Amino acid sequence: MSANFSLVNQTKGKIPSLPILALKEDILGKKYSLSFAYVTPKISQEINKKYRSKDKPTNVLSFCLSKNEGEIVICPAVVKRESKDKTKNFNKNFKELLGFLVIHGMLHLKGMQHSSRMDKAEAKYDKKYFYRNRRGLRHHQSGSGRISKRRKKS
Repeated sequence: MSANFSLVNQTKGKIPSLPILALKEDILGKKYSLSFAYVTPKISQEINKKYRSKDKPTNVLSFCLSKNEGEIVICPAVVKRESKDKTKNFNKNFKELLGFLVIHGMLHLKGMQHSSRMDKAEAKYDKKYFYRNRRGLRHHQSGSGRISKRRKKS
């Protein structure tokens, strides 16, 4: 880990390993100073209420402190609950959704707002860091963008 990166875990549950440092350097740059905290729903709710006037815990919060310094706060309990809710999980499991939210938070620190441009950047980094060739599924080579099952050789 570099001197300009810190990670705080204030939760009791197991958090999957993520390539946070590589993501930070790729999205924000090597000189960016990032604080990263995993917090409980209670702390998430307090922060969300204080800074966004929303009295509920949330999955991710980003705080830009200066041009080259910021903080990301993630509530794994909210992420875990959302990963089980098919309407909110973008078809991702807990680790994949957690990684996606790290990317989302970093893009906000970079100055991006919710838009199609941000959606494209999220997809780019999500694919680069979290795409898995699961259960024999892969992109079809025809370029159609469809996914097909690989056939077993007889």
